Amino acid sequence: MQIQEILLVLIFTAALFYIGRIVYRNLKSDKGCSSGCGKCGIDFSETGLKK
Repeated sequence: MQIQEILLVLIFTAALFYIGRIVYRNLKSDKGCSSGCGKCGIDFSETGLKK
């Protein structure tokens, strides 16, 4: 393999890993929603606002 092909495979593998990590984090949410943004875990009891 030439160096260009090796670099292409490494970049493609890194991109797959990155996309897979994003999907995994969205599916594995400990909160009520699956977005993983953390808004669902905010405590609104002190503000008087409803969730």
